[in-house]
Amino acid sequence: MSDSTPTDAEAACFEAGIKFGSLYHQFAGTPLSLESASSLESAIEEAIENQPHCAAVTVEIRRDELEAELAESTADYTELTGRFLEVEIAVDYAGCEVVTRMEMEDGYPLMRLESVRDAA
Repeated sequence: MSDSTPTDAEAACFEAGIKFGSLYHQFAGTPLSLESASSLESAIEEAIENQPHCAAVTVEIRRDELEAELAESTADYTELTGRFLEVEIAVDYAGCEVVTRMEMEDGYPLMRLESVRDAA
């Protein structure tokens, strides 16, 4: 086994993974209502965009899923989980742009790499 320095593309992918881990684990469990959904989307975007190499974050709380959850509850709120989120994160590391997404797939909030390209 030989050691090698990660490529810029590998480092960019690692950075994207860090952002998703931070986003998911920092905000999971946050109290969520229909009234707070918009402000929570903005708060998550702004918080994650503060991280190094983060070019853009788009967070959408799935209102249809939230409404369905609240309809079955006696409370006016629930807690944020991955099933309510659709997220796109773009990272720019040393001229390499990585785009990642998280969305529900087969009942699971799947995070995946969408694209890797040289910005140059």
